Amino acid sequence: MSKVTRTGTQSPEPHAADVHDLIRVHGARVNNLKDVSVEIPKRRLTVFTGVSGSGKSSLVFDTIAAESQRLINETYSAFVQGFMPTLARPEVDVLDGLTTVITVDQQRMGSDPRSTVGTATDANAMLRILFSRLGTPHIGSAKAFSFNVASISGAGAVTIERGGETVKEKRSFSITGGMCPRCEGRGSVNDIDLTALYDDTKSLAEGALTIPGYTMEGWYGRIFSGSGFFDMDKPIRKYTKRELRDLLHKEPTKIKVDGINLTYEGIIPKLQKSMLAKDVEALQPHIRAFVKRAVTFSVCPDCEGTRLNEGARSSKIKKISIADACAMQISDLAKWVRDLDEPSVAPLLATLRQTLDSFVEIGLGYLSLDRPSGTLSGGESQRVKMIRHLGSSLTDVTYVFDEPTVGLHPHDIQQMNSLLLRLRDKGNTVLVVEHKPETIAIADHVVDLGPGAGQGGGTICFEGTVEGLRAGDTITGRHFGDRAKLKQTVREPNGKLEIRGARTHNLRGVDVDVPLGVLVVVTGVAGSGKSSLVHGSIPASEGVISVDQGAIRGSRRSNPATYTGLLDPIRKAFAKANGVKPALFSANSEGACPGCNGAGVVYTDLAMMAGVSTVCEECEGKRFHASVLEHHLGGRDISEVLAMPVTEAAEFFGAGEARTPAAHRILERMADVGLGYLSLGQPLTTLSGGERQRLKLATHMADKGGVYVLDEPTAGLHLADVEQLLGLLDRLVDSGKSVIVVEHHQAVMAHADWIIDLGPGAGHDGGRIVFEGTPTALVEGRATLTGEHLATYVGA
Repeated sequence: MSKVTRTGTQSPEPHAADVHDLIRVHGARVNNLKDVSVEIPKRRLTVFTGVSGSGKSSLVFDTIAAESQRLINETYSAFVQGFMPTLARPEVDVLDGLTTVITVDQQRMGSDPRSTVGTATDANAMLRILFSRLGTPHIGSAKAFSFNVASISGAGAVTIERGGETVKEKRSFSITGGMCPRCEGRGSVNDIDLTALYDDTKSLAEGALTIPGYTMEGWYGRIFSGSGFFDMDKPIRKYTKRELRDLLHKEPTKIKVDGINLTYEGIIPKLQKSMLAKDVEALQPHIRAFVKRAVTFSVCPDCEGTRLNEGARSSKIKKISIADACAMQISDLAKWVRDLDEPSVAPLLATLRQTLDSFVEIGLGYLSLDRPSGTLSGGESQRVKMIRHLGSSLTDVTYVFDEPTVGLHPHDIQQMNSLLLRLRDKGNTVLVVEHKPETIAIADHVVDLGPGAGQGGGTICFEGTVEGLRAGDTITGRHFGDRAKLKQTVREPNGKLEIRGARTHNLRGVDVDVPLGVLVVVTGVAGSGKSSLVHGSIPASEGVISVDQGAIRGSRRSNPATYTGLLDPIRKAFAKANGVKPALFSANSEGACPGCNGAGVVYTDLAMMAGVSTVCEECEGKRFHASVLEHHLGGRDISEVLAMPVTEAAEFFGAGEARTPAAHRILERMADVGLGYLSLGQPLTTLSGGERQRLKLATHMADKGGVYVLDEPTAGLHLADVEQLLGLLDRLVDSGKSVIVVEHHQAVMAHADWIIDLGPGAGHDGGRIVFEGTPTALVEGRATLTGEHLATYVGA
């Protein structure tokens, strides 16, 4: 073997390809960014900080990641691009040095009832192949173990042309699937309460149906009356068996009404398709309320919730069926797979082991593969998405993370930090939007945006090292070393909420008394059973107001004014002052500009190219008809009011000619949760995650109830905003409310009157109460992981 002798190893100058070490952004103007220019080092870990709404996501996701994705999409043919989402070029002068971007965000995973952790990560696909090869008895291909494939067979004559002659042949086919026929692979069956569908003392013409949207004035009325299956004027209780069956269960039947071809279908199959086939929590509030009132869901008695038919459950490997494997805690399943030694499927086992080990490594070993993906929190969803990237051989990729520490206990954050560093050390560029000082501390480079939020932000306040940030005079720098102090005195409870024998998910028959009239923090490592205890065991009576991390649903026509109900009193005030209808002051109703239908912009679809949006020439982006803008209240028209920030609007509606107490109360609540800078008409689609959560909190503060249950209210909050949140929680408690917070942030723990700590681990290693008492007692004892981290945090 010959060796190459190198001479002149000292290269006089770097190769031309090695000088592209920066991602350059110049003149970024997306959302609230104000001509931002920044240079980000490649193959380093860069953390973007700043108060919520300062422009971090606009720079990282909507500018850098969006342009990278757009450029990649343009490499495909026009035909392929026609099937892909069309992306417009971000508003930026120069974007240079981009690499392929992989975005790992906090968007909740699809809430389809058929989607599970196993199907979302391909772990189920590998298990199905494994059982189809090794399972005994052998029942068929991988489809035979899928709860999304139904068993089906058929036979008949087919006509084929052969040698110029028409020949009839008998053919048969058979597909063996794993779907449970009773629940159709959903794991649960539903029973519909007929009294919630109609009032049987009334006739259809009198409005007997109580289902949302089923009115006799519209198409439903025409279809029912034109079908001829029943008498529209006869009370439902007097229907014959045939008429009642036709009303409730009739299969789709073609009918003709006023010369129009239509399809009539019974109410129950129609409801099954339109409402019950979707995730209940994803439905509109009034439809969700109807479904919860009318439908009871129970575990399927045939498959016992496994979603699989008897054949799929009968085939086993080492006495374990695929249903048993999917129900196992993933950390246990990983051990079981490691013990399998079968050379014929060695590559499959290696990949499956790697996937399951990644779950454990990323702190999700407490999940099971049959867990519905719609039930995962934002932080869990993000970590599940990370799994497919951990073992990737790709390098020189830009990974973009949106607060990867959300939902993580301080103990778990160290593990997440090591994963981020591992991705960087493989030669990748890692960009992280983050608020937690523990993660900011590991950055090679920090970009701090601000100084404020909304219109008060959008500029670069600092670029450099973590040490430079600590020494710098920015909001993040000043608050970087903040440490909350333990309370010297705690409030005394005025009652207790008794929880006895709680067994939801991994809880082990937990008995606990939750004190009322004080600030209670429920904590513990991710997967220890906090949400199961709070959401699954505290009775959802009228006095309990629960604010979870569920996404706010809204289009670009939705804004803080419409979401909070603020627009209603404003419209009425304008209407009263001008003697006209309130509907005129809605851009989604009679007051809409005819040129843009109240959108403010006109969208032009360019097929496979990005659509173009231009400001409407008729209303100049104001969204309202010109005649509507002639009506004033306190010297302002409706478009000027919607352009106001919350603080200015609170003053405007608080006194003087425009005084509107109902509007003022809502605006005060929005200011209380730290949204004073938001414009009333800003589209919900442009709000950051932290802003959406606080907007939801502001709406629930008006609810009448004595107990507030908050799920990680510090998610998406800057260090400086946490102080304001603590002040809000104090005000709630001092006004006589009880506040129960599921939280990992040590500042909130230190501020609590009472702490309930679950653990000691996650999954089946958790589910027990490991501490109850004051924060001071927790720190002094240091008997739990939470106690150790809180003691370090407060410097005890």
